[in-house]
Amino acid sequence: MAPLNLMAKAKPAKGKAKVKVTASGKRVSYGQAGKAKGGGPRVKPGTKKGDAYCARSAGQMKDHPKAAKDPNSPLRLSRKRWKCRGKKSKATFE
Repeated sequence: MAPLNLMAKAKPAKGKAKVKVTASGKRVSYGQAGKAKGGGPRVKPGTKKGDAYCARSAGQMKDHPKAAKDPNSPLRLSRKRWKCRGKKSKATFE
């Protein structure tokens, strides 16, 4: 029951937007906190900004194979949030 208890209390680290509690109870904080210019959401999948992020992070996946293999790494969690498919950001999962 410990992971469920932690999940309710888990807060992201300072400057981070999201947190995931893994099965072992480890907290993984990821994503930039705050709102985008104009007060809207910072992450908008399927946009040019999303495509730029996905292309940039695809290069990070090549440079950091350990993070690329770990589904709970901040890199993988952020790419999931942006709905990255290769070097493109999709508005919906297909």
